[in-house]
Amino acid sequence: MTSPRKRAGKWLVLLALAGIWTGTAIWHASKPLPPGTHVTGQLVPVAVESLQLLTDVTAADHYGALASRQSIHAATLELVRNAQQFLVLDYFLFNGQGGPAGPMRYERGLHPVAGELAAALRELRLRQPQLPILVLVDPINDYYRGTAPGFLAELEQLGVNVVVTQLDPLRDSNPVYSTTWRLLAGWWLKPGAKGSWSNQLDAAGPEVSLGALLRIPQFKADHRKVAITATSSGVLRGIVSSGNPHDASSAHSNVALRLEGEALRPLLTSELAIASFSGLPNTAYQQFAVAAQPGAGTISAAATTRAAIVTEGAIHEQLLQRLAATGAGDAIDIAMFYLSDRPVIEALLRAARRGAALRVLLDPNKDAFGFEKSGIPNRQVAAELIAASDGAIRLRWFRTHGEQFHVKLTAVRSGDRLWLMLGSANFTRRNLDDYNLEADVIVDTPAASRLATDVAGWFEMLWTNQPGGTDYSADADVYAEPGTGRYWLYRFMEASGFSTF
Repeated sequence: MTSPRKRAGKWLVLLALAGIWTGTAIWHASKPLPPGTHVTGQLVPVAVESLQLLTDVTAADHYGALASRQSIHAATLELVRNAQQFLVLDYFLFNGQGGPAGPMRYERGLHPVAGELAAALRELRLRQPQLPILVLVDPINDYYRGTAPGFLAELEQLGVNVVVTQLDPLRDSNPVYSTTWRLLAGWWLKPGAKGSWSNQLDAAGPEVSLGALLRIPQFKADHRKVAITATSSGVLRGIVSSGNPHDASSAHSNVALRLEGEALRPLLTSELAIASFSGLPNTAYQQFAVAAQPGAGTISAAATTRAAIVTEGAIHEQLLQRLAATGAGDAIDIAMFYLSDRPVIEALLRAARRGAALRVLLDPNKDAFGFEKSGIPNRQVAAELIAASDGAIRLRWFRTHGEQFHVKLTAVRSGDRLWLMLGSANFTRRNLDDYNLEADVIVDTPAASRLATDVAGWFEMLWTNQPGGTDYSADADVYAEPGTGRYWLYRFMEASGFSTF
């Protein structure tokens, strides 16, 4: 028989291990945020004529023929080719990978966007050898092996600063897995450049190491999609987007905003801070810091349009504040790839009860690079919104055909003003609660401005399928799933972090 002392010793060991695991989990889920994150930019005047809504829309006509109208990639290429002073790009996906479905086939609207952007960067470097150029990318682009992927390594040889964002300083959104990984494997299993394990991200990609493979379920990401440069006089120009220069994503529907002015300054400062803690050499950092000094031009304080950058959890804060201020006579339009965050859902329901008119246009969560998805979380959330609001919240689905409705946009109309927010952030816990790196732009503008009119026209086209001939969206009952089993599965996945959304 085991003596009481030995049994007590075993329990003490187990308690100590449980304490270490719990303490590690709590620390990494709530540790201080790294520099450059949770940015709340001030609303500053912008020239309304410098604001341009950019949209990519892929849809089928009544006969099933697919057509894609895209403007974000062309605008990004233009910004890159005309870069002065410096250029900063930050993208979650910047590659020509085919994804889990296999080799890339450029059909049904797909386009080699990654190669074209890389070619534009190469031409810019050769034309302006001294121009500071920074490209930030998420580690997923090289399958978590910790090196600059493919063509970006070639750009590095030409003097482009390519930085793979360090995700370890970010908080853990999936603490059960991440803590176990960190204590058992992360400290000795390094990603490595070579391996013998099947590539779960790209069927045509190289085999990966076990260390790289085990990093995937942590689901951390630099999820931003931004481009920033400046004119010769120092006026900032940028594009804040929901779209990636990623070949397999090139047929997705997306939105972006092109803008100029000091509203972009906090985003530039944030990008440089992230690049710095991710390994950008100090000499290169100083180059960008000098080139990014404020220029001469300013916009009159009397301007009627203002813009601000918000990142990570600040997106959540600003969104909830704006929704809480809505009531009867206000109109809220939301177009979203993922909608699952509980505080946002509750805020929408409260707004509907106060009399605000709500329309929600969602991706049906059925398509992912050649595979069919489960419909979680959007279908369960859609059923909840409709039922809990007694139908006051109107909902439709964007019709997808293998591509995704990858938009992240909210428009609130109150009286003669439009409040607009768009960018990289889905409305999920991972995107809004200081886990991923995210970047959105907020604009407050007259409802009669060109930007407000463009936003309204784009949303109405998708919502009403007008002008006729194209089936952009479908009725709510086409995909909504009111059952309780999968609803509670979504709730568990959202709360625990055991999900890709």
